[in-house]
Amino acid sequence: MATILDLKLDRTAEISLAEQIRVGITAAIDSGVLAPGVRLPSWLDLAAQLGVARGTVKTAYERLADKQLVVSSSPGGTRVANRPAKTALPDPSKAADLLPPLYQDFLTGTSIFQNGVPASDTFPVTLFARLRASAARAEVGAPLIYPDPRGEQELRREIAAHLALSRGIECRPSQIFITAGFSGALGITLRILNTEGRRAWVENPGFPPSRKALEIARLAPVPIPVDEDGIDVAYGTQHAADAALALVTPGQQAPTGVSLSLARRVQLIEWATHTGAWIIEDDYLGELQLKRRAAPALASLDSTGRVIHIGSFSKTISPTLRLGFVVAPTALVSQFAEAVMCLAPAPGPAVQLATADFMRGGHYMRHLRRMKRVYAGRSHALHTRLQSMGYPARPAGLGVLLGLPEGARDSIIAREALAFGLAPSPLSAWFYPAGPQRPGLLLGVATTTEDQLSAASNRLHQLIRTFS
Repeated sequence: MATILDLKLDRTAEISLAEQIRVGITAAIDSGVLAPGVRLPSWLDLAAQLGVARGTVKTAYERLADKQLVVSSSPGGTRVANRPAKTALPDPSKAADLLPPLYQDFLTGTSIFQNGVPASDTFPVTLFARLRASAARAEVGAPLIYPDPRGEQELRREIAAHLALSRGIECRPSQIFITAGFSGALGITLRILNTEGRRAWVENPGFPPSRKALEIARLAPVPIPVDEDGIDVAYGTQHAADAALALVTPGQQAPTGVSLSLARRVQLIEWATHTGAWIIEDDYLGELQLKRRAAPALASLDSTGRVIHIGSFSKTISPTLRLGFVVAPTALVSQFAEAVMCLAPAPGPAVQLATADFMRGGHYMRHLRRMKRVYAGRSHALHTRLQSMGYPARPAGLGVLLGLPEGARDSIIAREALAFGLAPSPLSAWFYPAGPQRPGLLLGVATTTEDQLSAASNRLHQLIRTFS
């Protein structure tokens, strides 16, 4: 026996009668009023009941069948499909559209003292916009085929040449894979290494998102102390010699800014070679060393193929490009090629080709030289200002590390500073595991122009006095 449906139709509504019938029956199915297997009235019966044309009901039933809510057969009529029970979902109005707290600093917009973003007033915007527009037109007019998942050959060639000149890495374009920023490079690398369940060295203090990435990949981070020579390799071999990999920032350690000494570099590579471990080199600043010529990349010393070098254009051009790269050891090239083809192909060709043109024309190197001059001036001015205010401070990469009095709550100071357009990073967040570490703030210099320095420093001083 067919079910009697209590449907209310509004003939003045803009929605068609057939759609109103479909919506009403769908609601009855979702609420459980119409159980699986229940027979619906025939077109003729429901049309007579509602006072509509038979074709209107037929259209509604066809739409329900298209959505697999009902099934029709000649002998059995139209019945509710046997589907899993629909469970109530959380109220979306109660869920904040926010990333986890770990990533909130990346969404604050450009602020004074912000870390991790380049200066907007030093970049040749007009030139790069023209290159991107030209590359976009070429992409639209290109044959409709899949691009190389490893990345555009032109960009890979330019990166290989640049690495040889500025980072001391001798590699072929075939070893370079273009990725969606540093995170994309790290993600595909961890997938390829297949080290789930094992331990991994992480610098302490070190970049929190990288540490979280290892945890997501089901590795157990082992915090290794950092001193003036960089990561303490002897400590690592004593406490976790069996680790599967080490994730390091040897060029300019994040956040302290120290370079890994030559002796420690040799120790680290010898450990990896002896144990079969991997070293992931996060070269996040590349050659942007403000005091002197940047030390060569760790990968330049690697003769056994244990170092996987990762770089990006986020700090040198813009994080909006989402453009990074991996230099794979020769033994892993085929695995990387298969992985990027199936899981993480390179970003669209246009942004790659524009970046390749930017590098090929010499604009990238000129831009880097200008950035180094500007950032060095801003770093010196900020360092001098903080020292004149009585704070212990020292340059650290593209920032200045500001020591705070014992008991100061650096995380609260950083949070309260956001209301005044300031975005320092609390040093305590960089330590793992969280504990009673000496408080401090990492102040980025890229977004801090000298005309903003006095007012911003005074405001920060007031916040430190309030929360210390």
